[in-house]
Amino acid sequence: MTEPPRPPGEGNPTDPTAPFNPHTGNEPTPGSAPPPPPGAPQPPPYGSPPPSSGAGGYPPPSSGAGGYAPPPGGGYGPPPGGGYPTGGTPPQYGYNPGGANEDKTWILVAHFGGAAGAFFGGGAAGWIGPLVALLARGNQSPIVRQHAVAALNFQLLWTIIAVVGYALMCIVIGIIPVIGAIIVGTIFGIIAGVKANNNEPYSYPMTVSMIK
Repeated sequence: MTEPPRPPGEGNPTDPTAPFNPHTGNEPTPGSAPPPPPGAPQPPPYGSPPPSSGAGGYPPPSSGAGGYAPPPGGGYGPPPGGGYPTGGTPPQYGYNPGGANEDKTWILVAHFGGAAGAFFGGGAAGWIGPLVALLARGNQSPIVRQHAVAALNFQLLWTIIAVVGYALMCIVIGIIPVIGAIIVGTIFGIIAGVKANNNEPYSYPMTVSMIK
């Protein structure tokens, strides 16, 4: 049987938002939440997904495992300064063109002085020029010392050969070592000086390392 319509103001006992009427007894069921005040936003229905954005919520993560997005810039970049400098190996024989002109001068003294000493000293004085360069500039410039030591070792060897030849001058064969020392000491001393002047690496042939 259909319930007759109620007069206005009596409310609806089944509507929790209707105003309470003591005559009809439309009080909410005990244990249920009280009705929201008039004008308040209605809560979402039970089982609906939470809001994706807005006040009171967290925006969903864009990517990444565990809900964490990668930091801006694609991760961690190299340390300031671009990493570690590679740095090339310094030249083992050539001089630095941007260095002091004094270094180049003493390098040429070591090589050309050795050649001049070998030629004018009869093969027995080629060591003088490299020794002067070593003593004058070797302690201040490592590159000058390197050139002077190389020239000095070469000229010392052929000076010894020339001295032995002079000792054997009493026989005919003694002249051969002397001539050889003069030619070898002069030619290779000039070649080494030209290479050093052009900043090109060069190693003396037929030499021994007597001085380090």
